[in-house]
Amino acid sequence: MPFANSASTYGSVTKTFHWLTALLILTNLPLGWVAITLAQQVEIAPTEALIARTTLLFSLHKTLGVTIFFVALARILWALSQPKPGLLNGDRRLESWAAETVHWLLYGSLVLVPLSGWVHHAASTGFAPIWGPFGQDLPLVPKSDSLSEIASTLHFILQWVLTGAIAAHVAGALKHHLIDGDATLRRMLPGHWPALPTARQPGHVLPLVAALLIWSGALVGAGALGWFAATDRAGTPALAQVKSGWRVETGQLEFTIQQLGSTVTGSFADWTAAITYGESADANGKHGAVEVVIGIPSLSLGSVTQQAMGADFFNAGAFPTAVFAADLIATGTGPVARGTLRIRDQSVPVEMPFDLTIAGDAATATGGLRVDRRAFNLGAGVTDAKTLGFEVDIRFDLTAIRTP
Repeated sequence: MPFANSASTYGSVTKTFHWLTALLILTNLPLGWVAITLAQQVEIAPTEALIARTTLLFSLHKTLGVTIFFVALARILWALSQPKPGLLNGDRRLESWAAETVHWLLYGSLVLVPLSGWVHHAASTGFAPIWGPFGQDLPLVPKSDSLSEIASTLHFILQWVLTGAIAAHVAGALKHHLIDGDATLRRMLPGHWPALPTARQPGHVLPLVAALLIWSGALVGAGALGWFAATDRAGTPALAQVKSGWRVETGQLEFTIQQLGSTVTGSFADWTAAITYGESADANGKHGAVEVVIGIPSLSLGSVTQQAMGADFFNAGAFPTAVFAADLIATGTGPVARGTLRIRDQSVPVEMPFDLTIAGDAATATGGLRVDRRAFNLGAGVTDAKTLGFEVDIRFDLTAIRTP
């Protein structure tokens, strides 16, 4: 069997690329579907064994996807350096045009499907890791929930285009072999199977245009169905504004936790703070008080946001808010907020050091504390800290204006 292609036959390198790609794709497509099914079960009833199995399958799926991406690039580069054996039915205009269109869809999808999945992974947090030397990030891809959602939607749409192209490709090969009785399929099997192409061959421009129209149609159709609409994380009406001696102008409320060896950061978009504070302390060193109410459904936690809302974690349906209530006290080492943090139905005493700067009627404050998720029955079914860490670091920063 020759190493390189000729005008009438495929060489061993091209055949190896073809069957390696087929093996990887036909393994990875069902693997991804099974992983998604398990992930849906995790959201309903998470157990350590189920989470570990789901993580394993997602990591395998993503790693194979990255492998497919590089195999596809190598295959394309090799194809560009080789003559392409002509079609055996090039004189059948419609069939040959359809065959070339499918080839464009296959080559393009073999790059776009894994690349969109990789961008989804790189832009997200809370993921099953990719194995190997590639790391979890991509150049020019920021951590962004909106970008991750768009890439995830693209990945879903494009994999169906790829699936349809594969089905058409297989059906065409079987039609050539079983009905036409020509050597189209045999040319890609091991051994030397030369066959004389027809004198007439389809061009590349119209099939490429057709492939682009199919991709565009799939994306436009998905957009019309609202698949690219941003996920509404609020789920419930926004928290009502509260009366406060200091009105928060800007602020962030975030936490970090270790998941599968990676740091995962979550943030809440909806929270209110009722603050009283005076520069003069009372006899006990108390300057004022604060009550922060947090809208749990406003949580953004990357790819595991929905899982975090489930009954084993925040249980947002039953406990839509968390509350931090504390006195603001001066100590020898600086100000602290001493009080309680309630998450779910558990209220735990906490003390949070913070830094405060007041200039006239404007103030800035930053601070944080560390809690143990087990004290709040968060993820009670996950007892291995390697799967999900026990310690959670909470931090905030805000600017506020004194109100009359």
